[in-house]
Amino acid sequence: MATKTKILIADDDVLVREAVSKVLELFGHDVTSVANGKEAVEAINSDFDVIILDINMPEMDGFEAMAAIKKLQLDIPVLFITGAGSMEYAVKAINLGAYDFISKPIDDLDLFNAKISRAVEKRMYVLREKAYRANLEFEVEAKTKELAEKNALLEEYSRHLEKSSLSTIITLQTAMEEKDLYTAGHTIRVTEYAIMIAKGMGLPKEDVMVLERACQLHDVGKLVIDVSCIQKPGPLNDEEWELVKKHPEIGENIIKPLGFLKQEAVIIRHHHERVDGKGYPDGLTGKELNLLTKIITVADSYDAMTSRRSYKRNMSMYEAIEEVKRCMNTQFDPDVASFFIDLLQDTNKKIDEVAEA
Repeated sequence: MATKTKILIADDDVLVREAVSKVLELFGHDVTSVANGKEAVEAINSDFDVIILDINMPEMDGFEAMAAIKKLQLDIPVLFITGAGSMEYAVKAINLGAYDFISKPIDDLDLFNAKISRAVEKRMYVLREKAYRANLEFEVEAKTKELAEKNALLEEYSRHLEKSSLSTIITLQTAMEEKDLYTAGHTIRVTEYAIMIAKGMGLPKEDVMVLERACQLHDVGKLVIDVSCIQKPGPLNDEEWELVKKHPEIGENIIKPLGFLKQEAVIIRHHHERVDGKGYPDGLTGKELNLLTKIITVADSYDAMTSRRSYKRNMSMYEAIEEVKRCMNTQFDPDVASFFIDLLQDTNKKIDEVAEA
C-alpha cells in the first residue's frame, strides 16, 4: 500500500482550513492543519511533502512563514492560498520561492488537485535527487577509499620491488668482492666512512640515505669487467687500466633502469672524478661535483690506501691521512677531506683512551 503524502496547511480561517483539509483528504492526502504561520514553522519537518500557506494571518503571515521555512532548507514545495487576488501578492510569493499560487474560494477542484499533484511530484523529484546525490557521494567516497587502498598497496609493492632490486645488486657486488681476499669488505668500509662524514656534517636524512645506497653500489660496474683484471696480483697494464676505468659508466648504466636510484646513478658515475678535473670518466671539476660525490670520493680512496693489495703495502691510518692532506685541492675537496681527517683522528684518540684505561 502506497504511503499517503503529507500536507501541512496554515490558515487563520477555521472554516477554510477545514474545507481545504477535507478536499485534500478526499484526494487521498494526510493533512495537518494549523492556524497561523508561526504554528506552521513549529510543525514543519522533512516528512511533509507540500505546504499550503494563507497570506494574511496573525502573529506570522504567509510571507514571513515562507522566509522562515526557506531557512530550514527542507526543499518542500510551498503553495500560497489567498482570497486577495492581487498580482502584487502573486509576484511576491513567486519571488520568495513559492511553487504555485491558489486563489480562494476554490471553485475548480480538478485544477486544485492538479496543482497539489504537481507539487507532490516536485517533492518526489527533489527527494530522489537528494537520494541520488547522497548515494553518489557515498559511491565516490567508497571509490576514493578503494583507490587510496590500491595506491597504498601499489606503493608498498613498489617499495618492496625497489628494496628487492637493491638487495639483489648489492648481493651480487658483495659476492664479487668476497672472491678476492684484497677487496673483501671494501664496500662496507666505504659506506661506513661516507655515512660517518655525512652525519658528522649534519646532512639531511634523505641525503644520507642516497649516499648510503650509492656507496653500496659504487663498484657495481665491475660485475661485467673481466675478473682477471680486477683480481690481477700486480699492477695493471694500460689496456687493463682503461678497461677498469670504465666501471663507473657501466655502473651508472646498470642502475639507470631503476628510476628510484636516479641520484645514486650520478654519484656512481662520478665517484672517481677529482676536484682538479683530472678524474674519470668526465673530467669534472670541484664546482661540478655535488657534495655527496665529494664524500664518497675521499671515503673510497682512503679505504683503497689502507687496504692490502698483492702488489703494494697498505698504508697505516697516519700515512693515509698525510696522503689525503697532500691530495687536497687536487683529488679531494679540502673541506670534506679536512672534516674526514678530524673524524679519523678523534675516533682514534677515543680508541687509545679506552685502551689505556
